[in-house]
Amino acid sequence: MNAVLWSVASVVLVSGVSLVGVLTLALDERRVRRLSTGFIGFAVGALLGDSFIHLLPDVFTRADAAHSPLARSLLVLAGMLLFFVVEKLLRHSHGPLHTQFHGAAVARPELAAINVLGDAVHNFIDGALIAASYLASPELGIGTTLAVILHEIPQEIADFGILVHSGLSVRKAVLLNLASASVALLGMVGVLAAGTMVHDRVSALLVPVTAGGFVYLASADLIPELQHDRSLRAVLSQSALIASGVGVMALLTLLE
Repeated sequence: MNAVLWSVASVVLVSGVSLVGVLTLALDERRVRRLSTGFIGFAVGALLGDSFIHLLPDVFTRADAAHSPLARSLLVLAGMLLFFVVEKLLRHSHGPLHTQFHGAAVARPELAAINVLGDAVHNFIDGALIAASYLASPELGIGTTLAVILHEIPQEIADFGILVHSGLSVRKAVLLNLASASVALLGMVGVLAAGTMVHDRVSALLVPVTAGGFVYLASADLIPELQHDRSLRAVLSQSALIASGVGVMALLTLLE
């Protein structure tokens, strides 16, 4: 019972990190949208850093005889393909976001949708990881929770920036970010109900798919957004922001 209570409290705390966008509610909407352009550069670095520094090393170093290196590589590529297909379907003439996409040249609803999809899968894994840690020991659970919180802060800042940049209002971006973060509760419930063995099997599939999805999102959608401004100032500032995102993810390895 203690493991359940600790898991619920920890996952709720981690999900609360997604409300970081509330800090911008006092700012003018136009100013927040200008800031979101900077968030995009940081998001590119954070997503790529998360994928190449955290997720992919976990994929290829975990002890799992059921998946060969080839199978793990194919799962990563499957994640990229999945996000590509989802985005194409959302943009399709009969897709749910077709009207919004063609009705407003600035809005990018499909960008928001695939970002939420990737973040939801990531949060599901985090919730499962926290619950599995508490089933092992309270100390391990607390340590895992702290690591996830530190990991989520830059991730949630990046996600909020992407949602605002895609055309959502600040309020809607905050609420959608919270909804995505709350998916961690489902991962927690799944592990508590079935035990750590199921968590290991599920994460062995979802982690590489998430990594591939994040690489696709950063490379295919966000980097092209940064290419619109070709000034020298943009090159320097955007490169610095991307490096900052990668640097934050690299520094987090010191706490793991």
